[in-house]
Amino acid sequence: MKVKAMLVSLLGWLVALVWILPFMGVFMTAIRPLDELLNGWWNFATFRPTINNFAGAWNHPTAALSRGMLNSLIVAVPATLLPLFLATMAGYGLSRYRFKLRTFLLALVIIALALPQQTIAVPIFQMMNALNLVDTYLGLIIVHTAWGIPWIAFFMRNFFTTIPKAMEEAARIDGASDITIFFKVVLPLAMPAIGSAFALQFTWVWSDFFLALILIYSPDKLLATQRIPLMRGVYHVDWGLLSSAAILVMVVPIVVYLVLQRYYIRGMVGWSLK
Repeated sequence: MKVKAMLVSLLGWLVALVWILPFMGVFMTAIRPLDELLNGWWNFATFRPTINNFAGAWNHPTAALSRGMLNSLIVAVPATLLPLFLATMAGYGLSRYRFKLRTFLLALVIIALALPQQTIAVPIFQMMNALNLVDTYLGLIIVHTAWGIPWIAFFMRNFFTTIPKAMEEAARIDGASDITIFFKVVLPLAMPAIGSAFALQFTWVWSDFFLALILIYSPDKLLATQRIPLMRGVYHVDWGLLSSAAILVMVVPIVVYLVLQRYYIRGMVGWSLK
């Protein structure tokens, strides 16, 4: 048993090393001047860390990341809260109520989960253009909301099936309506799953590049992920600048995960209710 545990631990450390090495390369490129990187970021013959690259990315003259991250927040917050609210109610309905179209809706949700964004890029653009929502945050929020509802509804539906119905039946006997039961009894119990869904949806919306590329064009409206490629020069690529910009964009979802870590772990591992 000890040998098996040691092998499992060793395998875990190897996997962690494979994951962390690329990040270390990006991080060292971001905090070191270019002349120290010519022989590889792992060469520490000289080591003079600096934050100049971060300052340059934050205040870039043509693609300032400070404005880009604010734009990303304007999109990511409502595009996370809105589908989370709607899909949580939908997931509860799919888990508790029996109606004619229930099986069809579940099948539709599963099909939507398997649909690549690239296959419907043109219809999305045409639809948003017909609604005069191209190059608007509202259009992008609507698309992200529509994309998030299916997987969150399926995710929450599976979670709600693990909640015993006894508490809901007791509340119903006491005269509580279905809406009261949902908001006062079920919703507090679902916080682990809601925290998990929030972290995942926020991360996906924040990190999105493809949908933003289709719908957002104005220079002052560009999101953080759209601004990073614009920092690449025509004749010279400042890898330190690009690396620091990538790290700055990564910070926000990491902070969200750390804040919701307790709910995320409880929601993703076991879905146990205490």
